Amino acid sequence: MKIKNMKIRKSKPTDLPQIEEIYEGARQFMRESGNPTQWKNNHPPQEVVEADIKNGDSYVCVGEDDKPIAVFFFTTKPDPTYMEINGAWLNDEPYGVIHRIARMNVDNAKGAGAFCINWCFGQIPNLRIDTHEDNAPMLSMLARQGFKHCGIIKLENGEDRVALQKI
Repeated sequence: MKIKNMKIRKSKPTDLPQIEEIYEGARQFMRESGNPTQWKNNHPPQEVVEADIKNGDSYVCVGEDDKPIAVFFFTTKPDPTYMEINGAWLNDEPYGVIHRIARMNVDNAKGAGAFCINWCFGQIPNLRIDTHEDNAPMLSMLARQGFKHCGIIKLENGEDRVALQKI
């Protein structure tokens, strides 16, 4: 059963313990589903999450009790790692960026990821996102949400990521 009355709000510093719990569950889920290297070493680090909150780029999906069941980074500022792509973006128009999206790994949080993505698309109908090639659950969800594979980008640390876009 999905949580009813989901809504999106900016993350608050008091959400940090729940956000950390969501990310730990996501790391465990990735390891168990054949993607052990994408978020290794406690990625994203707490300092990054705190900066996201401080900068106003961290959002949570909450249920009726206002407790976070999903978290994500969202901005409409250009992403430097998207400047070069081995492939081609669908367009060169202004776009929104989603990073570090994760939901609680419980049945009552199913649908929260799609809810978050649809909220972002409502802010700007041109979204870009990237993920690890081994992240089959995320790739499948993004395909169901209408994202198209555009190519491969390189992160600042040199790792490759599958780049996708929805317009």
